[in-house]
Amino acid sequence: MVYVILLGGLIIGVPVAFAIVAALLYFMAMGGLPYQLATVATQMFSGINSFALLAIPLFILAGELMNESGITERIIAFSKILVGRLKGGLAHVNIWASVIFAGLSGSAVADTSALGRVFIPEMEKEGYPRDFAAALTAASSVIGPIIPPSIPVIIYALIVSGVSVPALFLAGIVPGLLLAIFLSGYVMIFASQYEKGGKVKLKEEKRTVLIDGIIPLLMPVFVVGSILLGIVTPTEAAAFAVAYALFVGMVLFRKIHWRDLPGIFSRTMVDSAVIMIIIAAVSAANWLLTFNRVPNVLTDMALTYITAEWTFLLAVIVLFLVAGLFLEGIAAMLVLVPILHPIAVGMGVDPVHFGIIVIFNLMIGLITPPMGLCLFVADSVANVGLARLSRRILPLFLVELLVLFIITFVPATVTGLPRLLGY
Repeated sequence: MVYVILLGGLIIGVPVAFAIVAALLYFMAMGGLPYQLATVATQMFSGINSFALLAIPLFILAGELMNESGITERIIAFSKILVGRLKGGLAHVNIWASVIFAGLSGSAVADTSALGRVFIPEMEKEGYPRDFAAALTAASSVIGPIIPPSIPVIIYALIVSGVSVPALFLAGIVPGLLLAIFLSGYVMIFASQYEKGGKVKLKEEKRTVLIDGIIPLLMPVFVVGSILLGIVTPTEAAAFAVAYALFVGMVLFRKIHWRDLPGIFSRTMVDSAVIMIIIAAVSAANWLLTFNRVPNVLTDMALTYITAEWTFLLAVIVLFLVAGLFLEGIAAMLVLVPILHPIAVGMGVDPVHFGIIVIFNLMIGLITPPMGLCLFVADSVANVGLARLSRRILPLFLVELLVLFIITFVPATVTGLPRLLGY
């Protein structure tokens, strides 16, 4: 009945957090536990009573400020210098602009929205089918939460005690770059014939473009570098990112004015509240699961019946891909990671490696129907219909699945850089 309440709530459109709380209250009431309302409220508050969680709204605010600073056009111009002269240049620019944008927002949805409004109509003018331009924009946006700084990485580190945020940040760099390289390879082989103009021509002076592009790029360098050097915590680094974004937007580029700040803060509060209420609800559910020793029982069962590491990792890939079809990525992570992490450790899987597998897996869920959020955002810009967009994104999904298998079964692609730098 608990699962009926949870799934029924999700099917009829009840927000994830409230569906979880409803199922939780029913389970506690049927179990005869006293003071269930007070207990749920206490556990929900405990789940978000963490200084480290301040990094989430601060990074979201920094991303919003950088988006409002007019950096999208500068990033695109900078990317044109890097890859615009390749065959199928504009499609490559789309992909590598997402790599640069990843260091600013850490959000796939923000990436799809900001870059999609520029690239989708521009790629259509250059001869690309509109649905392909939308699909490529959505697919490349998956890079956003993988390359640091990344909000899912911070949440994962909070769920799993003892996993280093700097190590996870470093571990995401190579997988993110691999994804961009493989998407570029697909474009070069199968999609470059669409572009009428071929190589992208840059109208602006290169020196100006490079300077304008380097200024926003310094933010992730300072943020990630200060964390890796042990100068600041992730929360303090997020506060620095906000200060830097304000300086860039209000002083250097002068695109943000005082009158713009209330709207930016309002959007940040709404986005942060969605994440925080999910964290609170799932924290209460995880407390109840732990109280009833569910993770211990499942760990023992898994270690009994799954004897090889590769079979476990393959099962994890399938599980998270299926979960990504129906659940928002952070919610799925909060529900499943506390159960699966002890099993992974028991199987001998490196915790940092497992964390990146989980995050990469769930980010792919952002482009898979019926709940792929990036698909909805891309379609809101392209207006081509989800059916056409889903068909067009299938080969790009397979490319991302190939990269997922590579980082899963070649652990050095994930753990090599952290170990090289002493993490």
